[in-house]
Amino acid sequence: MADVILQLVDRTALRNLHSMPLGELLDGMDSQSLRELRPSVDPRFHRPFDVDLEGDILEWFDANDEIERSENLANQNLDEYSTCELALNLAHWCSLGEWRCWEARLFLYVEPMLDRDISAAEFLSYNMWSELSDSLATSDRVSYSEAVVLDWMNRRQELGETMEPSEDPRILPTMEAHRSSSDSLFSFLERHREEGYSILIGRDFLEPPIWTLDSGSPMNLMEVEA
Repeated sequence: MADVILQLVDRTALRNLHSMPLGELLDGMDSQSLRELRPSVDPRFHRPFDVDLEGDILEWFDANDEIERSENLANQNLDEYSTCELALNLAHWCSLGEWRCWEARLFLYVEPMLDRDISAAEFLSYNMWSELSDSLATSDRVSYSEAVVLDWMNRRQELGETMEPSEDPRILPTMEAHRSSSDSLFSFLERHREEGYSILIGRDFLEPPIWTLDSGSPMNLMEVEA
């Protein structure tokens, strides 16, 4: 299974990039001068590297050399896939941090707080993440981490797996990994909830048009100029 990927996105910064003529955007990525406009990274999280995104965006320009340099993305005569591809990379550029998790493990971080069965399809739903965020607002970091670990232990026992570290040396490292991941997800959703950052939601190898920014498309911030 692939990783589900969440990124905190600064919508104001993204809207500014969408308003920029593509010629200016191309020159800024090529000269690396747009790095100073990128939102400050949250040091608790990883995010895509500047140089990697610049490379991806420059490759996009190479593949779409028919653009009107004086117009922004919304005013280009491009197909939906190409438009989504650049819009997604611009959303990555405006991210403050990323949280990702193997899809098979995500149930551990969601179901204990929502008290219901979750389908894998919901992992790409903003409504589900918003529901989890609201639930965490009524809890605390330690209680959430303990709920995740307890759920993991119960699932192992239901499968007849041991919880004795002497019998399985992976028990303690795995427990610590779940504590760390739940702690970072708590922090991630706390910033989303309290500071109003958007959530970019996707998965490894997911096509650009299927990613969402909150409950819509990353293209929704584009403004067509008359």
